[in-house]
Amino acid sequence: MTLSKENLIQTKKPIPNLRWWIGGLLFASTVINYIDRQTLSALAPFLKEDYKWTNEDYAMIVIAFRVAYAIGQTTLGRFVDHIGTRTGLTITVIWYSLVAMLTSVVSLFTSPIAALRGFAVFRFLLGLGESPNWPAATKAVSEWFPKKERGWAVALFDSGSSIGAAVAPCIVVGLYLGFGRRWWPAFMITGVLGFIWLVFWRMLYHPPETHPRITDKEKQMIIADKRESAEEDSTSVNQQKPKWMDLIKLPQTWGIIVARAFTDPVWYFIADWFMLFLVQEKGFNPKNTLVAIWIPFIAADLGNFAGGGFSSWLINRGWSVEKSRKVIIIFGAIGMAMLIPAIYATNLFAIAGLFAVATFAYACYCTMALVLPSDLFKSNSVASVSGMSGTAAGIVTIVATYMIGYITTRFSFKPLLVAGSIIPIIGAILVMWLIRNPSTEKEKEILRRI
Repeated sequence: MTLSKENLIQTKKPIPNLRWWIGGLLFASTVINYIDRQTLSALAPFLKEDYKWTNEDYAMIVIAFRVAYAIGQTTLGRFVDHIGTRTGLTITVIWYSLVAMLTSVVSLFTSPIAALRGFAVFRFLLGLGESPNWPAATKAVSEWFPKKERGWAVALFDSGSSIGAAVAPCIVVGLYLGFGRRWWPAFMITGVLGFIWLVFWRMLYHPPETHPRITDKEKQMIIADKRESAEEDSTSVNQQKPKWMDLIKLPQTWGIIVARAFTDPVWYFIADWFMLFLVQEKGFNPKNTLVAIWIPFIAADLGNFAGGGFSSWLINRGWSVEKSRKVIIIFGAIGMAMLIPAIYATNLFAIAGLFAVATFAYACYCTMALVLPSDLFKSNSVASVSGMSGTAAGIVTIVATYMIGYITTRFSFKPLLVAGSIIPIIGAILVMWLIRNPSTEKEKEILRRI
């Protein structure tokens, strides 16, 4: 007598605290996502030298990624809402892993112009593939975590971006030097990581209501929290999704958009240009920067947990979700102003330390921006709103990236550090005004009270 595959699954022991294993998978996908993304920026000084690119040339490659990323955040965020988290994240990881590996084809191009165009095409495709990661992960958090833990859960998966950005330079530059100053193996090897992750994702992820290995206690806790948030959420799969226009009319949607659009460009400036800043503006050798270039990204990782953890602690102490999120946003905006002193620093570790304070503060701010959609919106709109905010942030980042290339080619990085310190403070003020509890019947159909 043989057991069916379904029966074998049912006989497996339940996994205690399964939601945190799910959170770990989301963290791992974000690490891999950022390693694939940061491969280019880690190699930028070498590629610029090999192909004789200017900063404006490099900016155009980065913009190709940002354009696709901005398009995908909204359109594919909606797609994830439609097909579900498990299938949506499976498709996106397969896509961007294949594209990362296929980027090595550009090594066959001998002309600098052809190489520039080739990189732009593949970065566009990479951006399109990577864009659903954050909407899908945010949706997974809303499905698996009670609201008092969502700050921690978002901090966990979002910290993967910092870890990925921290380890990418060492991995990528090491591969570049190890393969005799050839850049294409770095794209091939990092691209394989996504396929390894997929094996575990397909084995472990299912909605909590139907997961074969969730404990009864954990399932009941998750379902009870959804009922407390709003009775409608327990039947949201049978409800009509709000139209985009209905979402756009809400001030809360714009508050979430501002939270991302006024801070993400600063993070991407650091992620995409920090290596070139150290080499071009401060005169360091690319290989010598590896001892300190990781510091701002590890600080961002700590900021994710500090912001999410402190916010969750405030909620457990009796603070409302709204107040606990906003106080972290205010702190984050002020801390990002530490980019200005970096203009005058000359020591590598001093520069990295100042950037680290800014990235720590940014990560606190960003964690709140990422968790707010799942706080405020019912499950059938979470990925859509998250995607819309990502698209807005992407559009602003595209413009900022063009300006970075233009300004740094003709002048210096100094004006950018000043702007990156002031704009988040303006954004925080707007968030304080726009994020609030629903007051009208129309708002109550879409939003939760926080």
